[in-house]
This record gives sequence, structure tokens and C-alpha cells, in this order.
Amino acid sequence: MGAQDTICALASGTLPSALAVVRVSGPAVYAIGAQLLAEGLPPARRGTLAKFQDADGNLIDEGIVLFFPAPNSYTGEDTLELFLHGGPAVVEHALRALTDLEGVRLAEPGEFTRRAFEAGKLDLTQAEGVADLIEAETLGQKSQALRQLTGGLSDIYAGWRDELMYLLALVEVMVDFPDEGDVSADADAPVRDRLDALIREVTAALGEGWVGERIRDGFRIAIIGAPNAGKSTLLNRLAGREAAIVTSKPGTTRDVIEIRRVLGGQVVWIADTAGLRETEDEIEAEGIRRAKMTADDADLCLLLIDGSDLPSAPPPLPWPDPKGMVVVNKADVLAETPGWASHIISAKDGSGMDRLEADLEARIRSFAGSVEAPAITRARHREKLGRGLAALTSARDALASGLGHELVAEDLRLAIRETQSILGQIGVEDILGAVFSRFCIGK
Repeated sequence: MGAQDTICALASGTLPSALAVVRVSGPAVYAIGAQLLAEGLPPARRGTLAKFQDADGNLIDEGIVLFFPAPNSYTGEDTLELFLHGGPAVVEHALRALTDLEGVRLAEPGEFTRRAFEAGKLDLTQAEGVADLIEAETLGQKSQALRQLTGGLSDIYAGWRDELMYLLALVEVMVDFPDEGDVSADADAPVRDRLDALIREVTAALGEGWVGERIRDGFRIAIIGAPNAGKSTLLNRLAGREAAIVTSKPGTTRDVIEIRRVLGGQVVWIADTAGLRETEDEIEAEGIRRAKMTADDADLCLLLIDGSDLPSAPPPLPWPDPKGMVVVNKADVLAETPGWASHIISAKDGSGMDRLEADLEARIRSFAGSVEAPAITRARHREKLGRGLAALTSARDALASGLGHELVAEDLRLAIRETQSILGQIGVEDILGAVFSRFCIGK
């Protein structure tokens, strides 16, 4: 990416459409206004009807033009937004006319937001919030992305960083003046107390059950049980379509089959798994291994019991409520009503499904609301906070063991670096490409 390039891209949705927005950012905006806008650049931040033409004077379109002079723009650079008719030919002509000018090129994915980050308009967590907001499919995802974009998550990380900086300053005083009379013998106590408080906060954030990531990527429900319990039929009923093959032959499902639903305002992935039984078949055994792994990773497990072969008691669940639920299927052939079942359904004819789906929705809402927002939303944050927590724990242990304030200070510096790298304040070149390459072109 050339720092002095002017970039342009379609910033609106798929063509054709009623309107298309072409965004331009960089030092050539004034030249573009002079050469391609018949009336020149409009007044700043005022929508103006204008004729947009190519360098040969051919009319491209007539539409609304908005001009945002630096630094008061999304990218911090001179920015032009062209609101044109959303025909593919119009947009193609517009982009070709722009890129024919010297120093103007098509933007790379996420480059507008990367420039906003580099100009200090956004920190890295806010930039990730932009990407999440664009991709949000549910109100839960949108709300979380907006909290992140408006700085809710940044404020938490910045608060931890500031507390670490204060603690480092206290420790460095002890390093610089170890024998001075104005440093009391119990000066370690406030550092130790504040370290303990910070460790508790970070530990609580890391122990939140991955709720932020689940809201962003989707909660997971696994359907498990013996062969022929009706797991695939239940998956098809929940999907509203024939997503899985259903036969009377045990072991038909060999691999994990997932469908996507929106339940309780959240994206949910529901998995049909291989029937759990002892087998000598190598392929089926691998399917059973994957079924158990899927169940372990799931937020909610439905143990489906065959009502035509009802046991006196359900098999023991390795996951206590609220993760584990016992559901008895084939209510149409059920001889007696077991009191230990969470739900009794017929996946075949749909009886009991309304209550089951309502329960699933309630549980998903409960999971999503179990952590006070904003929550950790990405594995990148979790990884760096984990390293920062290790450094904090090491600093506390060094302080308690009297190993020397120099070691404590170094651990605090490491924790500060990890926290700042989440915000994108230091040492971020190795992660910028990975973050912004996931954006759409016009953002």
C-alpha cells in the first residue's frame, strides 16, 4: 500500500442497485474534483447535485457528491463520496475514470479503515468493530459490534493499560531509589493489592465462557444419542428442510452435519452427529470420535432418547444443566411418560417441537446475556490477554518472593505491551494485514 496513493472503491452493496456509493480517499481528491466534476468540488460536508464525467468529458452519471476535507473524514484524508445510479456499467465507468488518473488506484480490502486506524481515528478494536458491524446478521451481533465500534471494549483495555502504567511507575521508583528514606518498607503493599485486583478483572474477562466470540460467530448446539434415536429427523425438523439423510439403517450419519438458525436473536449452529455405540467399523468409529468432540465444544447438548426403546432412567450426562438436556423422541409410539425427560417430542410429526424450540431460544438468550457487555469478541484479544495475565501473575509472584523490583518491572512492561497490542498501539505490523484483509473492498 502506497502511503501517498489515492484509493477508490465501490463502498455500497451488490450491483445492480438503486444507488451505488463510490468512495475516494487521498491527496488526489482536489485534482479529481477539478478534472471529473463539471462544477468542481462542492462545499465541505454538503450534499450537492453534480455531473460526474471522465477525462475526455464523457458524462458518467449525475448524482450527489459529498466532500470531506482532511482531517475531518473517516480516513483522516481528503475524501470524496459519489452517490450514483447503481448500474454495473455506471460504476465500472466511474472506477475506470478514477483509476486512469495518475496516483489513483483501486483500494485493497479494508484499506479505508486501515487508513482511519493509522490516522488515529480508530484503535484496532474499534476497527474490528467496523468489520463486525458490516457482517452482523442479528440484533445481538449488531449491538455487540456497535459497543465495540463506539469504544466500549477499548475503554476496558485502555483502563487496564493505564493501571499497569501506574503500577510500573511505582515499581520503577523502587528500582531507582531502593535505599532512599522516602520509599517506605511497606511500599510493596499497594502495588500488590492493585495487582491482585487487576488479575481478578482479567481472569474474570477470560473466564466469561467465550460469550463475546459466540455472539460474533454463533452459539453451538449438538444433538447426540444412540443410532436410530431420530437425531437426523430432529435436525431436519429444526432446519425446515432435508439437511440430513434419514434411513432406518443404524450408522447412516458418519460425519457431523451442521445447520444454521437464528434462535433467541442469536446465530446458532445445530449439529447432527453419528450415533454413539461400540463399533469395529473404522469410518463409523471416526464419526463417533467427532461426535464426542462436537459435543464437548458445544454450548448446549441434546441427548436424544429413542422413545420406542425407553430405558428406565436416562444415561448419565457428562454435562450438567444448563448445557445438557434429555429429550425423548418418538412420542407417537411412547408407552409411558418418563418424568426425567426435559422434553418429549416427535421429530417425525412435530409434536412437542414448539416447546423445545422455545426452551432452546430461552437458553441461548440466557447464555448471551450471562456476561455484562462489552465482552471479549475475538481470539486475538483472548490470546494477548492470556499472555498479559501470565505476566501479571509472574509480577505478583516475583513481588511476593522478593526476587527484585527489576523483575517485577519487566513483567509489567510485558503485560503493558500485550494490552497495547490489542488496541494496536505498539508492535502491530504483523497483525494489521490479517485484521484488515477480512474487510470488504470499499471499507
